[in-house]
Amino acid sequence: MFEQLSEKLDAVLRNIRGLGKISDKNIRDTSRQIRRVLLEADVHFEVARDFIKRVETKALGVTVTQSVKPGYQFVKILRDEMSSLLGSKSSGITFAKKPPTVILMAGLQGSGKTTTCSKLAKKINDEGKSVMLVAADIYRPAAIDQLKILGKQINIPVYSEGHKDPVKICESAIKEAVAEKIQVVILDTAGRLHVDGEMMQEIEMISAKVNPDETLFVADGMTGQDAVISAKAFSEALQLTGTILTKMDGDARGGAAVSISEVTGVPVKFMGVSEKMDGLEAFDPKRVADRILGMGDVVSLVEKAEKVMDAKQAEKLEEKLKKQSFTLDDYKEQLNQMKNMGPLSQLVGMMPGMNKKMLKGLNLDDRQLIWTEAIINSMTQNERNNPSIIDGSCRSRIAQGSGRTVQEVNQLIKQYFALQKMMKKMGKMKLPAGLNYPIMGAH
Repeated sequence: MFEQLSEKLDAVLRNIRGLGKISDKNIRDTSRQIRRVLLEADVHFEVARDFIKRVETKALGVTVTQSVKPGYQFVKILRDEMSSLLGSKSSGITFAKKPPTVILMAGLQGSGKTTTCSKLAKKINDEGKSVMLVAADIYRPAAIDQLKILGKQINIPVYSEGHKDPVKICESAIKEAVAEKIQVVILDTAGRLHVDGEMMQEIEMISAKVNPDETLFVADGMTGQDAVISAKAFSEALQLTGTILTKMDGDARGGAAVSISEVTGVPVKFMGVSEKMDGLEAFDPKRVADRILGMGDVVSLVEKAEKVMDAKQAEKLEEKLKKQSFTLDDYKEQLNQMKNMGPLSQLVGMMPGMNKKMLKGLNLDDRQLIWTEAIINSMTQNERNNPSIIDGSCRSRIAQGSGRTVQEVNQLIKQYFALQKMMKKMGKMKLPAGLNYPIMGAH
């Protein structure tokens, strides 16, 4: 996510951070380079121009703080302006005072709109609100079936009337939701391959009839300025309240994320970060700005950890580590927790200072977690409890049983003892709940 943009900005900022003194020329040269990086990342040219102008104005007029290096002060100005550009503050769903809350989803075909409807439904349902999905895309082949399959997968009802009038389908669905006391209704409307009058007319009619509380535009984050152009067209036809960026786990250059809020005048509310049904994250401008500028996103990392590991488990594990009674079964349990947190590259990318070049030096193949688990499963219970008894012949047997190499078995045992040694040194130091384990299985 934002890898290209982050890597290029890091190269530009590395130079100015190292300067003990910066001049007007330094600021202008750096600003020019940043503008070029933004344009290469497919940021809208007007957005890039205005952004750089604001950064330059603030940087040239700022009073240099004696305790802070001027270069770092410039980076802070850039971070603050980037955060403001992305939308200033996080903005979630605004729920109606009187249910049901009606959410109208709009977007082009291929943007991942139907899948995003399901992800949003799951997210809202997980927060304790009842949700109904509405199959109002009657044109795309298998769109209705797709929504039904996804609804079944997340255990959320899907309202469908087949290929009837989409406007009437939406109206009937809301009446059904009122009767069934459903709190939130998500309307999956039709997408097209491009913006056209017929599509706009239909979605305008739906909007006029159902009067949605939220109208969200779903944009493909990998399409850059195309996403911004189509978002602008939809914002002119509809009263958009926000956007959702999809496919941000792919090779997205970041241009859409940086530009779309400025162009449409509405906040980015969520972004799709994986294909899984729980792969929809709230869009927090400050956190995203930190990711883009290579400052990491520790808050999101902690939140991911908290979702898969409760406080009691964390305390229990911490005690085991302190007493050095941590076994390879505990190690395996941590691997399972990590698999639930998401791809390793994504997790490591949230750590401050980790850029693409650093990640290249690490083998972050998610299969390593599975392979490490296979090695542990091939051990006897006694070996898992006391790895020091594992000799050469045992290692050969474990390697053969797991389908891995003796070298990998050696690496795992070496990691285990290194962890014990580290914890012995840390002694009474308190570890944060949910983050009291290293990245394991990534050799």
